[in-house]
Amino acid sequence: MPQLADPLPQAIEAETEWHPRLRPEDAAARRVRGAMGLLLAYPWFDRLSLWALTRYFFPLSRIWAAATASEGVPERFLAGIPLDPAGIDLDRVQSVLFSTEAARATAAAVDGAWQTSFFGDESRTPEELVAIETARRDRHHNLNVMRRSFRFLLKHPIPIVHSDPPGPDEVAAIYGPALTDRRPFFAAPDPMPEIEVSRRVPGAVGTDYWIRFQSPSVALGDTVYARVSEPEGVKNPPTLIFGHGICVEFDLWHGLVDEVDMLCRMGIRVIRPEAPWHGRRRPSGRFSGEMIVGTAPFGALHAFSGAVREWAVLIDWARRTGTGPVAVGGSSLGAQMSMLCADVSRHWPERLRPEAMLLLTHAGNQQDALLKGVLARVWKSREAMMAKGWTFETSGQYMPILDPDWDVPPVMPPRNIVSVLGRYDHVTPFDSGLGLLDAWNVPQPNRFIWRRGHFSVPMTMIRNTSPLRRFVKIMNRPG
Repeated sequence: MPQLADPLPQAIEAETEWHPRLRPEDAAARRVRGAMGLLLAYPWFDRLSLWALTRYFFPLSRIWAAATASEGVPERFLAGIPLDPAGIDLDRVQSVLFSTEAARATAAAVDGAWQTSFFGDESRTPEELVAIETARRDRHHNLNVMRRSFRFLLKHPIPIVHSDPPGPDEVAAIYGPALTDRRPFFAAPDPMPEIEVSRRVPGAVGTDYWIRFQSPSVALGDTVYARVSEPEGVKNPPTLIFGHGICVEFDLWHGLVDEVDMLCRMGIRVIRPEAPWHGRRRPSGRFSGEMIVGTAPFGALHAFSGAVREWAVLIDWARRTGTGPVAVGGSSLGAQMSMLCADVSRHWPERLRPEAMLLLTHAGNQQDALLKGVLARVWKSREAMMAKGWTFETSGQYMPILDPDWDVPPVMPPRNIVSVLGRYDHVTPFDSGLGLLDAWNVPQPNRFIWRRGHFSVPMTMIRNTSPLRRFVKIMNRPG
């Protein structure tokens, strides 16, 4: 493999010359995103997005994931997809694998320096920390966009996901008891894991830093990372724990649409945890989120039960570091996790119960989102399960464990729930999400129902911040 020069000293020298703040491209990026919001916030964008995900992003991600675990060896790479080597230009494959491995090694080297500088070494100046964080984002973005280098392989049959679902007996051995009593699977950790807080850097809005801790989930058993964006000049701000969508790596790409970017500007402390098997938690040889759909139903059961208990840790930390109200929320996958948290937290100590919730593009239950939505048909999760001995009826048997209770209000008052739904959303089906709002008696002024789809709703929120303003009003309401 190539011997790579240490990229960090050069990165620091280059970045500290002109980077006054973290993510300095944000001013220009906001103008670009504003134009995108005007152009792409329409249902036609949803059709284009679904087509691009199916034809390009998911198959290229499957190829890319195999490449990042191959150590540059073509045979290992092809087996990891898997892809028959017949008719493959192996010389071209080797060339692209060389570049991918170089990008992976560079990102890993900067990651190591980032870990040391932000969670250990206190000798770095603030300017150096900004440079290291900028270099980390740049190198991971460069690694992620290596996907496009494998486009020449798309003429071959590439699987959308690597499917390896468990059999019914495997799932029953672990989650069978949850069919009658799910509370032990969502119990708040006691004692809470120790949380490490990173050094701070000036962010695009306020101050950014990271926290990390050991996941309380035995099934996950890894380190949880969350980015905290804290507004300037606000004492004890309200806090929102906000989960991202499936396959999203918000901390590893440039230019992603951030639906709640404005909240920090509005005085809200925003905690953005990385979901299980996403971002820094991505397993080798898998792309972010692939484990959830590729190992169904274990994927959803492990991810949701683990994430909800991790959110209990974050709520506890938010209470210990401020006196403002605490809310949970999320987009798509994050919204589904938020709803579950708002339901099961009724069994947690009172200090761990959130006071409000912000939901973007959600369904009313997990089966509608994970097994019935249009992306579920793309991933073919149910078909893969049936090949392992599941039936059409039993394939959804365990999903109700992860559902919010429609018959009982969540821990927060319905007036403290804000929801944004797309009437043409077929990923997290609109009727399902609307049904939950009706069941929970969420007030009409807190419902933002747009003539949009799953992907055009975030684009609309770039320009239309009325749901965020409503949420901030609720968070700042006395009592």
